[in-house]
Amino acid sequence: MLLPLLRSSCFPSSSPGGGGPPRPADFKLQVIIIGSRGVGKTSLMERFTDDTFCEACKSTVGVDFKIKTVELRGKKIRLQIWDTAGQERFNSITSAYYRSAKGIILVYDITKKETFDDLPKWMKMIDKYASEDAELLLVGNKLDCETDREITKQQGEKFAQQITGMRFCEASAKDNFNVDEIFLKLVDDILKKMPLDILRNELSNSILSLQPEPEIPPELPPPRPHVRCC
Repeated sequence: MLLPLLRSSCFPSSSPGGGGPPRPADFKLQVIIIGSRGVGKTSLMERFTDDTFCEACKSTVGVDFKIKTVELRGKKIRLQIWDTAGQERFNSITSAYYRSAKGIILVYDITKKETFDDLPKWMKMIDKYASEDAELLLVGNKLDCETDREITKQQGEKFAQQITGMRFCEASAKDNFNVDEIFLKLVDDILKKMPLDILRNELSNSILSLQPEPEIPPELPPPRPHVRCC
């Protein structure tokens, strides 16, 4: 079951004289976080949206989401961030959210080699279901556990270099290191790819508009012919 929608913002709303409703968002974007169980997907989302960290988070069941509004390039962007379950039995549910995502964050745990070894499996899911123009970002999480590291930064960089257009970053949800940078850089990359005529106008009904939060997952999109996997 989806949890209630939570709203937060990087910047306080303001208007002349301090009165009146806040300015509506110029853009509405969907981002999904994927990766194996226990890599810290929920922790990254909650650190970014609520600036909180839970030492013993329960595994996500199916899909959860939160909302955060940020400002970049003079635009107000409303992000819907989907946190997906890492267990394979939920793949038929979580894969249904790939197609509408403009950005995908693929996470592994730098202290667990098996989560890094699973990356090709997740790339196959991206290739099969995600839009070809979705921005990709690989994140090595749990940098606070440096002494237990099993995957070097160079290994993460090498994997990302094999994927066209994929960025790479290491982070720590616990220490709040690079978390904001992850999401804001991804959004910035999305904005940079938008046509200039779109950037000059506020959007209301477009391919970037946020769809109503579904009570049940939509049907799976058909597989894509293009392959981007390593």
